[in-house]
Amino acid sequence: MSRHSSLTTRRPAERLAPHPGEPSHGPLTAEELQLAVRNHSMPLEALRNDLTPPGLHYLLNHFDIPFIDAEHWHLRIGGAVERAVELNLKALRRAPRISIPVTLECAGNGRSLLRPRPLSQPWRLEGVGTAVWTGVPLAYLLTQAGVQDDAVEVVFTGADAGIQGGIRQQFARSLPIGEALRPDVVLAYRMNGMELPPQHGYPLRLVVPGWYGMASVKWLSSIKVLTKPFDGFQQQVAYRYQHDADDPGTPVTWIRVRALMVPPGVPDFFTRGRVLPAGPVMLTGRAWSGHGAVERVEVGIDGKWAPAQLQHPAAPFAWCAWSIPWVADRGEHELSCRATDSSGARQPLEQVWNYQGMGNNAVQRIKVTVE
Repeated sequence: MSRHSSLTTRRPAERLAPHPGEPSHGPLTAEELQLAVRNHSMPLEALRNDLTPPGLHYLLNHFDIPFIDAEHWHLRIGGAVERAVELNLKALRRAPRISIPVTLECAGNGRSLLRPRPLSQPWRLEGVGTAVWTGVPLAYLLTQAGVQDDAVEVVFTGADAGIQGGIRQQFARSLPIGEALRPDVVLAYRMNGMELPPQHGYPLRLVVPGWYGMASVKWLSSIKVLTKPFDGFQQQVAYRYQHDADDPGTPVTWIRVRALMVPPGVPDFFTRGRVLPAGPVMLTGRAWSGHGAVERVEVGIDGKWAPAQLQHPAAPFAWCAWSIPWVADRGEHELSCRATDSSGARQPLEQVWNYQGMGNNAVQRIKVTVE
């Protein structure tokens, strides 16, 4: 299969705008703005909440939100299993369940800050959210079906359908069998104690703690155990770290370490520049990683770094709160924050560019005016 962009089909040659997925040196295109309207980020002030309300949680949907009649909906589990299984929503709700807080982040978070800018959903820094997901452990259902010894992956197919890269498809992603059998991977039918909203995958979605959000397939319609790697578009073409369009790249998987700060003071309506009075202020935020526990958060004030106070996260793959006091002097300042996890990974000061704009975790920088 030839390499296509990760967004849509190429535009006709007579169009002057850049091709989707290719870098742009100019302002946001109409197509990017259209994606930004359909999808949305989490306002950074919501970092104050331990849990993100569903309406504030980041959202990225590739295609239309499907209409699903839960009364007639079934989940099919098949492929390399001893017993094919078909379950309705009532049966799933009678099965053993878990509730787990998970921080999900979009793999393309921060894309619009790259120069040149890869054309796709134009995230800044807010493509993230944390919720408690309740549902059936995936490992329980796979065990009930009896996974065969030669199984290598499990593919999850959603009900959402469309065209991407010139290919008509339903959104589908796979996990290695070892990841699928983790005890914390959940088929969720509740979010923060409430029924899943339509935009978040009603009636059932996958949640994979620690992985970027593309792995957590929404509107699940089928689960299939495979004896060879899945070669679907969203696995082999989209969501890859690539140097250029011809590079086959490497797959996007675990979330890279990141810290974000609640912007202090009040914003200017149009520029979102921050203004606050002189004097003591408590700077706060959240940090998370898919590669290990966050061990350190540092806050930069005009380039001088100091350690912040960390709180324990609610779960291994949920964000943790951090805080640090600052006595703000009059004038212009730049605030920043960076996290380090137990694997030794630390956020870079500058982001290394990649073709699809994936896995961006460069430090956040906030300009503030102290009056």
